Amino acid sequence: MTETTVSPFEELSLESLRRRRSVKWRMYDPDVLPLWVAEMDTPLAPPIQSALNDAVALGDTGYAIEGDLPAAFVGFAARRYGWTVDGEAPRLVADVMTGVRIALGACTDVGDRVVISTPVYPPFFEALHALDRVIVSSPLAYDVEAGHSLDLDRLERDFADGASAYLLCHPHNPTGIVFDRAGLAAIADLAERYGVTVIADEIHAPLTDPAIRHVPFASLDHPVAAASFTCVAASKAWNLPGLKAALLVPGSLADTSAFPEELWAGAGLFGVIAAEAAFREGEEWLDLIRAGIVERKRLLSELLADRLPDARYREPAGTYLAWIDMRAYGMDDPATFLAERGRVALYSGTKFGSEGAGFVRLNLATSKSIIIEAVDRMAAVLKS
Repeated sequence: MTETTVSPFEELSLESLRRRRSVKWRMYDPDVLPLWVAEMDTPLAPPIQSALNDAVALGDTGYAIEGDLPAAFVGFAARRYGWTVDGEAPRLVADVMTGVRIALGACTDVGDRVVISTPVYPPFFEALHALDRVIVSSPLAYDVEAGHSLDLDRLERDFADGASAYLLCHPHNPTGIVFDRAGLAAIADLAERYGVTVIADEIHAPLTDPAIRHVPFASLDHPVAAASFTCVAASKAWNLPGLKAALLVPGSLADTSAFPEELWAGAGLFGVIAAEAAFREGEEWLDLIRAGIVERKRLLSELLADRLPDARYREPAGTYLAWIDMRAYGMDDPATFLAERGRVALYSGTKFGSEGAGFVRLNLATSKSIIIEAVDRMAAVLKS
């Protein structure tokens, strides 16, 4: 990004953002700064806006068909990750969590044990409850100074205790861990040893730090990877969650016999059009976003060190989400306190499992001025 390039995060004013009708901006009162749900405060990437404008001009608002979206993703995966995906493999679904549920239905039965690495994305819990699977929380290791990491010993014990599947969040939400090839291979070896199928939610994969290349779990040269399921979408990296389109990518050895006949039900045509444009033409804009996220991670580090020195935060390797340890301030649920007293809406750590008590998740995908104002508000009420 050149010095004269304006970051997409700085293009929209707070006044214009407050005119938005999405859940991020309408869940709370207008005086609350919303930094909770994973939406970005940016305009659309120009190629996506152009594609959607063309569709509107044509009145192209009918039912969705996958069209060229699988091919667009196959090309993107090859360029960005070095992952060769069979062009016939990706299946259109409404969103990543729909893909997760379909994959769970294909490889597990009611009452089966499914392992998740907690703290983790709250809809994982909801999906497993809805499908009557047994949730096995396998906590990440946590050190106040070093941050979170995968606890392979604990994961092995949980796999050995009769697990059928492992729901892998990669990059990890909320901690921002990006698992490297060695870590993924260790997971695959354990899964092979104990007969566990891996389902990878890789929705945040495009949003690693620029110096880090995402390694898809399914790209491993391993029989477990070949039998895995991967869920991907453009929705987080290009801010398209309301348009409803994702891809479920089964490995070459994955059992898809239990897939519903109409996987695409619930997908939106605008979602398909937008995602195709993102994967084919949106990489320049994506790189601006990734650079802007790095700047905002560093800004938050500086602000917390100065204004809330008892908070513990490590800059994540992936995602635009900050996972902040606020336990020093003596509250299990600081998010509720900060929303009520500080007028800053953060995602409560308790929603991510018991390991999240005392933590908050803060969305960095916004302007620097909003981040500064949010931390100032937090500091004002926590010091009073």
